Amino acid sequence: MTDVLNLLTDPDLVFLRNALMVGILASVSFGVIGTYVVTRRISYLAGAISHSAFGGIGAALYMNKVLGFSFVQPIHGAIVSALVAAVIMGLVSLYAGEREDTVIGAIWAVGMATGLLFIDITPGYFEISSFLFGDILLISSQDIVLVVVLDLVILLITTLFFNKLLAVCFDDEYATLRGVNSGRYYILLLCLTALTIVLLVRIVGIVMVIALLTLPSAIAGKFTSSMGRMMLLSILLCMAFNGAGLGISYSASLSSGPTIIVLAGLTYLSVIAVQRLISLVKNGSH
Repeated sequence: MTDVLNLLTDPDLVFLRNALMVGILASVSFGVIGTYVVTRRISYLAGAISHSAFGGIGAALYMNKVLGFSFVQPIHGAIVSALVAAVIMGLVSLYAGEREDTVIGAIWAVGMATGLLFIDITPGYFEISSFLFGDILLISSQDIVLVVVLDLVILLITTLFFNKLLAVCFDDEYATLRGVNSGRYYILLLCLTALTIVLLVRIVGIVMVIALLTLPSAIAGKFTSSMGRMMLLSILLCMAFNGAGLGISYSASLSSGPTIIVLAGLTYLSVIAVQRLISLVKNGSH
């Protein structure tokens, strides 16, 4: 504990404190939205939205470097493309007669490919891996403010529409019969997911966003069926994975993002294995 406190108070390790702070703050968004994503079983939609944002990033770089629109930044393109993808997939899921998995796969692949093509025709070198994996150790004070604003927006909307979003997640047909416009709230949920993804992708990368949106909530779902308690447990687990992952990666000189993801993944697999073992022991005792 003393070593950890020394690390966090070391004036030469501001980046580590910023990384820990943004990890704790982002855990709120990951825990709340991740609970909806896991409960509604739309993890594949989250993956498609996150990768479709890559198309917007490439388009924004092209507009900035080639067309001279200096005010257009990659985050702007990512937000627009992710929201468009979320609305399209929501409408397809609700109303279209097309196979949902086919449309999702198409948006996923076309988004990634479009981003790569725009980068190909944009002069200059761009570190593509930074968009895929991010780097939580390169956090600025602006990134911390951004995550705080995201947390406040998500908490406000969740508080205002908690029961309606809860009904849509568990049984949208019953929610419709009770007078809830399930289609509208489903698309609202997808748009919140898209905003969470694109605003956190620039900080931690696409792969880590997908992992922290699903794994902590999936683990929490093994211990409680209450949506509120699942959100709270997801937030705490996400904070624990971020803190422990940063500590392990710094001590062992490993990449922080992959360390956090592997730690969360191993915990999820361990919980499944222990629950399965307990179930076998109980069945064997009867």
